[in-house]
Amino acid sequence: ANINNSRAAKAVKWLPPPKTKRETPLSAYATFSGPITILRTNKETAKVKWHKKGDYFLTVSPKANAASVLIHQLSKASSQQPFGKVKKGFGEIQCACFHPTKPFLFVASIQHVRVYHLIKQSMVKRLLSGCRWISSIDIHPSGDHVIIGSLDRRMCWFDLDLSNTPYKTLKYHERAIRSVGFHRRYPLMASSSDDGSIHVFHSMVYSDLMRNPLVVPVKVLRGGHSVVNKLGVLDFVFHPTQPWLFSAGADGKIILYQDI
Repeated sequence: ANINNSRAAKAVKWLPPPKTKRETPLSAYATFSGPITILRTNKETAKVKWHKKGDYFLTVSPKANAASVLIHQLSKASSQQPFGKVKKGFGEIQCACFHPTKPFLFVASIQHVRVYHLIKQSMVKRLLSGCRWISSIDIHPSGDHVIIGSLDRRMCWFDLDLSNTPYKTLKYHERAIRSVGFHRRYPLMASSSDDGSIHVFHSMVYSDLMRNPLVVPVKVLRGGHSVVNKLGVLDFVFHPTQPWLFSAGADGKIILYQDI
């Protein structure tokens, strides 16, 4: 593996996958299905997030201090550690994600989100959530809107051109929100929670900057996952081109919802 700096070399190792019999491909584009590499970090990894282009991804390990966020490039099997130290008062990093078109990295601590310019290596914005404990973050494909989910049941929508405080706060779930996300092609967003449900919203962002985004509840997906030890739907992801949603629960199930 090509570790781009000495900091990252101490924080992560790239390992070859175990040699096993290759299974049938999942799609016409894959040569095989199964792991192609293994990344081992010093501390437990809580979140993984891909860049839109599909080569870069990041991992978040909240207990790893300065190495909490690592950026990896799959094609070169290389890693970088963007932060040399954690600023005093920042708190543990909970989640992070890339801007879809600009070299910005969004990093969420327990109550705030900081936006960093990866090339200039400087902070460009700070978002004030008003939440007690941020659990998840995602960015609209336009790059102008951000949603965060929190353990105190809130989903906050930020318009980055408007303010550093939430434009809209939604509170539909009965228990902690574990994951939030936008669809990459359709005007859809969703949130999953420890109440065992996934809430799907119509979320239209207009090219006319004078029109406010439209957010309308569409559907509640429940009954697929069981709540185990007070944990429900821990994560979900939209299909990149279809109106489908994959969810993962504390019950060990991964469920595909089609044509939502």
